[in-house]
Amino acid sequence: MTDATADAPAEDEGTPKKKGSKLPMLIGLVLALAGGGGGFYAAWSGLLPFGGGHTPAEEAHGEGGQGAADGHGGDPAPPLPDTNVAFVELEPLVISMGTIAELHHLRFRASLEVPPQYVAEVETLTPRVIDVLNSYLRALRPSDIEAPGALIRLRSQMLRRIQMVAGEDRIRDLLVMEFVLN
Repeated sequence: MTDATADAPAEDEGTPKKKGSKLPMLIGLVLALAGGGGGFYAAWSGLLPFGGGHTPAEEAHGEGGQGAADGHGGDPAPPLPDTNVAFVELEPLVISMGTIAELHHLRFRASLEVPPQYVAEVETLTPRVIDVLNSYLRALRPSDIEAPGALIRLRSQMLRRIQMVAGEDRIRDLLVMEFVLN
């Protein structure tokens, strides 16, 4: 009989015991839901620089809701920063790049943003502007164009060169309409 009582504790050790509880998992789930809800509210209310852009003040006053007076049902558009501008369209450029074996073509089209009183002067300087753009773009390699953030860097370089030709006070901005590498 002593053998049977000695075997009984051995069977208890062989069966796995449940350790711990589901409390940590439950706490993690609650914290995840609270964090997700808080992140959503921060983005939706405009506390973060991205998201819905609704503010609690707009909701309280009824601004920006559905059925706005403009008929679009969205937020009213902010006023334009400066409507006293004119645009000078540049003729499209097609630039061959690379060697004969790896021939690439860049199609480029842009407009110049100018103060209205300088439109005639800038239009007379358009051949020089085209020359500067042609010279700059032909010096580029296809890898210069394909790099991340390349268009921003190239646009600022082209704007600076155009301002050197036409004058900084005559050219406000360069607006790139088409920039395609074939």
